[in-house]
Amino acid sequence: MTLYLHESISPAVVKGARAQGIVGIKSYPAGVTTNSSSGVLSYEPFYPVFTAMEQCGMVLNLHGECPSGKDITILNAESNFLPTLKSLHARFPKLKVILEHCTTKDAIEAVRECGPNVVGTITEALVLAALDGTGKFFMGSDSAPHDLSAKKGGTGKTAAGVFTQPYVTQLVLGAFEEAIKRGVATEADVTKEILEGFLGGYGRKFYGITDSSNEKIVLRKGVEVVRESFEGDGVQVIPFRKGQSTWSIEWK
Repeated sequence: MTLYLHESISPAVVKGARAQGIVGIKSYPAGVTTNSSSGVLSYEPFYPVFTAMEQCGMVLNLHGECPSGKDITILNAESNFLPTLKSLHARFPKLKVILEHCTTKDAIEAVRECGPNVVGTITEALVLAALDGTGKFFMGSDSAPHDLSAKKGGTGKTAAGVFTQPYVTQLVLGAFEEAIKRGVATEADVTKEILEGFLGGYGRKFYGITDSSNEKIVLRKGVEVVRESFEGDGVQVIPFRKGQSTWSIEWK
């Protein structure tokens, strides 16, 4: 579980949360995505918080974009954020930082240039980074389970993102399959060790989470269909690629 970086977060809150098992704090720049109106305007007021996070091993999860402005659009918002990432890493080199859902070559290069305490989660377009085996990149779904009413027919801004979490492992496998078909990767690149690391092992190691269960998953191709919707408590959420055939997963 993570907290939301907000002016109410103090060093004392960080230490108390860590003692209760909280592993990270998520930062959204104000206004860059759905429900981010209470996000960060400047990181400087949070320097004491970051010091406390360094001391207790808590992770800073960064939504790496700059708010839109005269010279900043959705096309360059991530690249314009990267100097902030590098500045934070230089000031707090022991702070564990995840640049979440990297989407550009610039972001990949920035993560690689930083020390081992900076890693990234990536999207389908960056599948080669997922297969490099270094542990510098691991899966982050960025799943967004918004109610159907927020996705269409509403007023104002439509909620961003898609709901992927129930099928995220299958979606990653599909991305690798597509990469092989396009010649971006080979079957030899997609090893059992790479899959285990990218889907879980690298992330657990970075967060400092141990797993003594020894559970494994068995995958079978094309024997499950993505549900049409998930409903409960008056909310209806449509999953990504509803109705399509996908892998089935069985825990062993």
